[in-house]
Amino acid sequence: MSDRKGIEGFEVYPFYQQGDGKYDLNIWNNEYWNRFDRLLRKTAERGIIIQLEIWDRFDYSQAHWTTHPYNPINNINYTLEESGFSIDYPNHPSQNEQPFFFTTPEQENNVAVLQYQKKFVDKMLSYSLEYNHIIYCIDNESSGEEAWSRFWSEYVQSHARERLKEVFITEMWDDWDISANIHKRTFDYPEVYAFVDVSQNNHQSGQVHWDNFIFAKDYLSVIPRPMNTIKTYGSDEYRFGDNQDAIERFWRHLLGGAASIRFHRPIAGLGLNNKAEFSIHAARKLESIIPLWLVEPANELLFNREENEAYLAVDSNLQLFVLYFPSGGEIELSMPQLNGSIVAHWINIDSGEWGPVQSFNGGDIISVVSPGQGNWVVAIKEGIVPSANIVPIANAGADQNITEGTSVTLDASGSSDSDGSIIAYEWKEGNTTLSVNITFDKPDFSVGSHTLILTVTDNFGAKATDDMIVFIR
Repeated sequence: MSDRKGIEGFEVYPFYQQGDGKYDLNIWNNEYWNRFDRLLRKTAERGIIIQLEIWDRFDYSQAHWTTHPYNPINNINYTLEESGFSIDYPNHPSQNEQPFFFTTPEQENNVAVLQYQKKFVDKMLSYSLEYNHIIYCIDNESSGEEAWSRFWSEYVQSHARERLKEVFITEMWDDWDISANIHKRTFDYPEVYAFVDVSQNNHQSGQVHWDNFIFAKDYLSVIPRPMNTIKTYGSDEYRFGDNQDAIERFWRHLLGGAASIRFHRPIAGLGLNNKAEFSIHAARKLESIIPLWLVEPANELLFNREENEAYLAVDSNLQLFVLYFPSGGEIELSMPQLNGSIVAHWINIDSGEWGPVQSFNGGDIISVVSPGQGNWVVAIKEGIVPSANIVPIANAGADQNITEGTSVTLDASGSSDSDGSIIAYEWKEGNTTLSVNITFDKPDFSVGSHTLILTVTDNFGAKATDDMIVFIR
């Protein structure tokens, strides 16, 4: 819910600004809340889960505080003396010097300010509790007191109960070492925090990044909860690691079992640039062969492994293996339960495309060599590579003539593969990907003719295409 101006240049405050430049914290800026409402509606339509961070410490310190409506010199609602605030807070917000984060009854009980903080959260919940795709995080990178986080968690929960809604809440602590004790404020209290956010682990790199995530996963194993990492840092343009760090962090967390992984916005992260898209496409291809919720980290089955050379996840029956190479390489893999013919489906993460399909004879130890340098992932399971793979048949369905405003259903279920299975679908109009599902509904085609291309991929990487026309009158 950050309203920090100057990040992208289009931010607005949630409060009404009078002609004299002062803000009235009792009156809302409709533009802010209209944007919020639109975000919730559009993400609900697209099936996108939103993690709302209610407070962001960066909004209330340094240059951002000087113009913020909560600063007493900028509003008509309370004075410096009444609020206990200062005109400026020049230090980094990690110092936790801002009284804004000490207003709750168990802290300083600053009623003058707390009443407006409550109004803001009430307003937010009046929108968000109408939906079922919202989860909540109290703060962005908090180094504050536990009482602050607890108060707002219980406050949101009480409002949800009044509406007969179930909500899921966490806190994001600032410490980059997620094995540090401060993170146990969420780890140890599942009754308060239904999931955990370990985004700050993305300041770590290489083996430490993996080891710390596995520590947290093991620590939570008594009462397992989803582990979110919504800020995957790494960009050649910034200081928290480079592009390669971002890709590696994404894939370590993916194999480690993160519930969500999001590349952070530029310039601190890749955002949704082509490198990020390729990783997501590669992950979807991998998932089409081995559902990632069936596998667990298992680096102990790797031998002659150098630090950060490879990462492994396997299923409980040792039948499904996912192996990630950050920079190519060769590794020895123990697979004692697979003694027959096995197939390795390689995926080039740096392009998001299928790589070669290889066959092995299983055994106690096999050698796995990546097809090249760079980021590769391989799905290994029982099977046989046919001597001559038969190309699948794509079927996009019949052309459709539809009235404007009517939802169009696209269906590729008529596609087939005579000697295997179809594992990936992609619908495109021009260069725009519309869906990667076998069927989907699209309600917003514009008037006119639309040529859609369906591409299907079989389990050995062969592709086929078919087109169909949607005419909107």
